[in-house]
Amino acid sequence: MISTRIRGGLGNQLFQYCAGRALGLRHGVDLSLDLRDYDRPKAFNVGLDHFNISTVPPVNLPPAREDGVFGALAKVLRGGGMKSYREASLGYDAAFESLGDNTHLKGYWQSERYFADCSEQIREDLQIITPPNAQNAKMLEEISGCTAVSLHIRRGDYVSNEKYNAAHGTCDLAYYERAAGFIAEELDAPVIYAFSDDPAWVAEHLELPFEVRYVGHNDGNTNYEDLRLMAACQHHIIANSSFSWWGAWLNPDPAKMVVAPTRWYADPDKSNPDILPDGWLTI
Repeated sequence: MISTRIRGGLGNQLFQYCAGRALGLRHGVDLSLDLRDYDRPKAFNVGLDHFNISTVPPVNLPPAREDGVFGALAKVLRGGGMKSYREASLGYDAAFESLGDNTHLKGYWQSERYFADCSEQIREDLQIITPPNAQNAKMLEEISGCTAVSLHIRRGDYVSNEKYNAAHGTCDLAYYERAAGFIAEELDAPVIYAFSDDPAWVAEHLELPFEVRYVGHNDGNTNYEDLRLMAACQHHIIANSSFSWWGAWLNPDPAKMVVAPTRWYADPDKSNPDILPDGWLTI
């Protein structure tokens, strides 16, 4: 089998799942999820159970910090187990193509290139199977009746955590104004659906010369609902965030417009030249 280490928020989890799933499909074997990172209190929950995915229980996982000293030592002494592979860089790691069966993946794998050859199966896997509640069902109906554009503003730990702020930073309001203006040149009467992990801040600060509907009723436990709403929109303005990346990617319409920030990382020493699929636009 193939195993993939799951860590971080839902956007990261989806990339990690897809890399593991693609490698498993390549070898015709099952996929297991290494969820040990969530054995300790975390800021995020595992959200993959809301999707149409099928995995098997992990066995023979390599040692990890969560095993403790004695648990890790016992695994080493027993020998065997899966061979661990850690991604080499933030961009696409070409060595992924030569990885064999019985591999345990460690990394973020943030590129469509890891699973582009099986994207049809991935889209089937990533259908959200948890039914929407009444409020989200109503909004889905509204979105289907207009020229909807999802706009995502990532704040949260990108603002509050000094380390994350230095690494990622946030897209400024000028970016969203330019992106919305660009898309509006191509559309008649666009309706902007504004999503954020800080909806109160967005409602106070985001002003656009178009109709804007602020989406703030979902929380971290129901963030998959926001992902479903975003994917239902016709076009997308994303942040430098894996979450809004998925909101745009999960829209299967080949005619969609997706606008992304040219600069994905605030830290000039960090770069992922493979983060955006072909055809996505940058501002």
